[in-house]
Amino acid sequence: AGSLMTTKHSQPQSTFGKSLTSTSTNTPYFKIAESTEIPSYVTKCPSNGLCSRLPPDCMTCNTNYSCIYGKPATFDCKVKPYVHCLDQNNHEQENFTINMTCQFCWQLATTDYVCTNSTNCMTVSCPRQRYNATCTVRDHIHCLGNRVFPKMLYCNWTGGYKWSTALALSITLGGFGADRFYLGQWREGLGKLFSFGGLGIWTLIDVLLIGVGYVGPADGSLYI
Repeated sequence: AGSLMTTKHSQPQSTFGKSLTSTSTNTPYFKIAESTEIPSYVTKCPSNGLCSRLPPDCMTCNTNYSCIYGKPATFDCKVKPYVHCLDQNNHEQENFTINMTCQFCWQLATTDYVCTNSTNCMTVSCPRQRYNATCTVRDHIHCLGNRVFPKMLYCNWTGGYKWSTALALSITLGGFGADRFYLGQWREGLGKLFSFGGLGIWTLIDVLLIGVGYVGPADGSLYI
């Protein structure tokens, strides 16, 4: 009898010990709760603001690509998780509508997106050079399609050279090559210096070429 009693009591003790071990070492629920992270897009979403004024990254919309191009369109949207916004009556809401113009992102005006710049292309050339840019739509603009898109743009960077300064130097000190030296064209500047501006002919030609913008900085940038 004594051995039976110890056997009966030893089994639940061992089972209880195993359950303690399993709950103390394997805690999947609490680990999942601790590893939950707030998505990165939440930093772009202002809290307690109007839902219709949220950036596009903060919402999911049922866009209709069969809308009429250039015409106003209304789409049903829903805020993403962890995003809180209000309606016109300061009541929190999840579903709302937005009004936008029916057009793709790459069809927006140049003021509605920001593109990467290139300093490796020549801005003063004939024909004008283009470069491959990556453009991103501004946060407050809504459009159809991808918000990041490639686009061919004209070279439009500047190295800080002023057109007025170059023209003034060409008129006053062009015979000594001051205009060419200012633009970084040292060989042409030395040629004008030792030839006295090509006996005045080179000086007059440079005044005309700089005046119309045909001759620009040596680095290929635009005047400011």
